[in-house]
Amino acid sequence: MALADAERGVNSCGDAGSPFSDIIELNVGGQVYVTRHKTLIAVPDSLLWMMFSKKSPKELARDSKGRFFLDRDGFLFRYILDYLRDLNLVLPDYFPEKSRLQREADFFQLRDLAKRLSPRVSKDNSISEEISQSDTEEGAQQCGSSGGMETLRTMSVSGAMRSPSLDSRKSGYITIGYRGSYTIGRDIQTDAKFRRVARITVCGKTSLAKEVFGDTLNESRDPDRPPERYTSRYYLKYNFLEQAFDKLTEVGFHMVACSSTGTCAYTSNDPNEDKIWTSYTEYVFCRE
Repeated sequence: MALADAERGVNSCGDAGSPFSDIIELNVGGQVYVTRHKTLIAVPDSLLWMMFSKKSPKELARDSKGRFFLDRDGFLFRYILDYLRDLNLVLPDYFPEKSRLQREADFFQLRDLAKRLSPRVSKDNSISEEISQSDTEEGAQQCGSSGGMETLRTMSVSGAMRSPSLDSRKSGYITIGYRGSYTIGRDIQTDAKFRRVARITVCGKTSLAKEVFGDTLNESRDPDRPPERYTSRYYLKYNFLEQAFDKLTEVGFHMVACSSTGTCAYTSNDPNEDKIWTSYTEYVFCRE
């Protein structure tokens, strides 16, 4: 429908004279978004403004279903779109993708957004507080220089007294699981052959998993999962359980439960042959 409307120049409640329809479908890195044309052109001279105000629909790339296609990060584009709606940005409490979002803002030529996301020389590295501080500075300037300086001074003192590491920590559970196998021969004492752990899985809230494991977390089985959602498909890039336990301990988690199951099978129909044991174990960690 979006393709047909655009090609026919249908403009349901859209800007007069625009060849684009009022409702536009986008495919951004495989993620589908539906928004209004006026949202995409909210910031003059931005890349999206150029695409959807200076070009015709036929000049823009499309996917197989006729949606306008952008080869960018589909997960982070939601924050780009949120910013375009009211020129304000609110990020989750824990948001480790700040530098990547800044790169997306630079790509889409959203200079004000990129400036808000740029690193500041401050002990407090909280993204939400940095953005709130930017908004407060603007408000303080509107209220007068003396009052604004006093406001900023109060914010600075309160920020210094507060521990960022404690503020950013959220309570929750993370479950670590692994599947291992070993072979036991006829002589149980001497013929046990252990095999290394194939994969360590991580289950829990996405934001907590990223906070604990960072770049060592493999998200390929569940990409673009929002921070507030839960997943059971992440796994680690290494095979040492102790390394995972160390990382959890460093950020305040402690083990509260553990369970394990095992199965046995013969390598052949001969009961005298080696037995293969397969086990699955889960460790539950909690931070209060």
